[in-house]
Order: sequence, then structure tokens, then C-alpha cells
Amino acid sequence: MESAQVELRTGRKRLKTIITRREYLKYSALAGAAGMLPASLAHALDGGDLITRAIPTSGEKLPIVGLGSSATFRTVAQSDDATALQDVFKTLVENGGSVFDTAPSYGASEEVAGQIVQDLGIQEDVFWATKVNVAPRGGGSADPDTARAQIERSFEHVGKDPIDLIQVHNLADIPTQLGILREYKEEGRVRYIGVTSTSRRRYENLAKIMREESIDFIGVDYAVDNRESAEMILPLAHELGIAVLVYIPFGRTRLWRRVRGIDVPEWAQEFGADTFGRFFIKYAAANPAVTSVTGATSKPANMLDNMGAAYGELPDAAALKRMEAFVDALPSA
Repeated sequence: MESAQVELRTGRKRLKTIITRREYLKYSALAGAAGMLPASLAHALDGGDLITRAIPTSGEKLPIVGLGSSATFRTVAQSDDATALQDVFKTLVENGGSVFDTAPSYGASEEVAGQIVQDLGIQEDVFWATKVNVAPRGGGSADPDTARAQIERSFEHVGKDPIDLIQVHNLADIPTQLGILREYKEEGRVRYIGVTSTSRRRYENLAKIMREESIDFIGVDYAVDNRESAEMILPLAHELGIAVLVYIPFGRTRLWRRVRGIDVPEWAQEFGADTFGRFFIKYAAANPAVTSVTGATSKPANMLDNMGAAYGELPDAAALKRMEAFVDALPSA
């Protein structure tokens, strides 16, 4: 292999480059030190395809792996030096990713991320998913003017209009805030709207809204050791034609604590899960209702590893059962 043409797929454009054998080996060696091979290079060379899923209400396809902005992303965004996050975004887009999930309530995450995508000039390459959630007045309904002001700040942060997706965060005052989002969608300023919940106690409320309201997306928690949303919410989304963003696929840090000091089982390599990051993401992505899995990270190497889960194969039903049994047998975090 003297040289190979490598196609780096992004959300709305394609970049092509020529990788010499020496450069490929250099990338491989560098990545090997980090315990991974760059997904864009390895999979382009071995014929792997980027896995995408269609948004049911439009048919638009999104990469199965995205980026979240809570957890460590949020911590770094609030620090004095957020330069690492620029490399995280470069890694996301250069390896075929586009979906970025954020919220005004995630500290400085939305503002910092918005500045980064503008500095990099990749606003149109990023599927920008944010939220609205203003504090209710006196424990009652949200103030419409405050909600609109929050939404307008989101436009300012990202520097693009329309915004791809805005969801009502944690089912907060659905009549007021979802109604406002419908206005923005009708005006053409928001492409998709939806609601989110990461509380299993509110799954019944979420299901009710899914049945009664016209929405494009939901955001919900789902992980190999947190499978309750797969019992009712994910099947309902599939039935109703609602796209799903998966949150907390690593259980924040819970799953990482559970596998500390443990090797990835060899059988997981049959579907490309040669790291636990890919193991956890591929598990969540294998559910047919899931549109994109948005694990949060502040490290480019971890973003690269996560994107590797978007290539190759996903586990079948038998493999999923085996993954569940493996994790269920681990010590509790």
C-alpha cells in the first residue's frame, strides 16, 4: 500500500486527501499509543461505511454518533482554557460527525461551543441541537418573553439561522414552551422541535406528550446498564416516527468506574467494539429507534474513539444480550 485515497465524510460536505503508506503508519503508531486507530483512516481504508439514521419526519440522515456538552465538556467550557474543545469539534466533523447537543443550562457550554464553530467556520457542518427551559413564574407557567429571549441568545451563540433543533428541556411547561417552538418552526427559524427527559419517573409524561403533540425529536437517557427507556419510550418513538437523541450512554462516569481494570471481551471485536467507548455507544446505537448517540467528552482522543463506533457493524440481538449479561455481571459502581 504505497498510497490510499481517504474520504473524510462530514455532515454536509466531503473532503478527500491522499495518505501515503508512511503517513498511514505514522497515524497508526500515534493512535496505537492511545489505544485506538483513527476511525476516518482505518475505516476508509478497509471499506467501512459511516452509519446514519434518517429523521422520520423528513428523511434527513444523521450520523449515529454525535457529541454532548454536559459532564466533562461543560467543566472545560467553564475553565480558563477551552482550546481542547476546538480539537474535539475538528475531530467530530473531520470523521463524519455532525450532531452536537447542548443547552443554555449547561453552564458556558453553548456559548463556548458556538464561538468555536464560528471560529472554525463549521456552523453549517454541525447539526446544532439546543434546548429551552426557563424557570416558571411562581411555580406556575414559564414567562413567554423570557423563553423567547433565551432562544434568541442561542441564535447569537451559534451564529446560524435556522437552528437545526430546539427541544423543551426536561418537559418544562410544555404548553408554553413547545408552543413557542412551533412558532419558530412555522417562521422557518427552527428546523425541528422536540422534548427531552432523563428521569424515568417522568417517562409516562414523556410518552403522553409523544402521543399527543406533533414533534420531530425526543432526547432520553439510554445505556447498557440503564435500559428502562427501551421498554416503552424507544419502541413508542419508533412507532410514532419520532427521532431519538440518546443521552448519557456512559452513565456519566458510572460505566467507566464499573469496567476499570477490565479488558474489553474479545467477542466484542466481531462488531468493532475494541474499546469500551465503542462498546457502550454501539450498544445504544443498535436500537433501531435511536437516531444519534451523544456522549459528552472534552478530549479529542475520546471523540475519535467515539466516532469509531459509527463505522462498521452494530451488534445483533444475540450480541446485545451478551453485552447486557457482561455488564450486569460487573461490580456495581
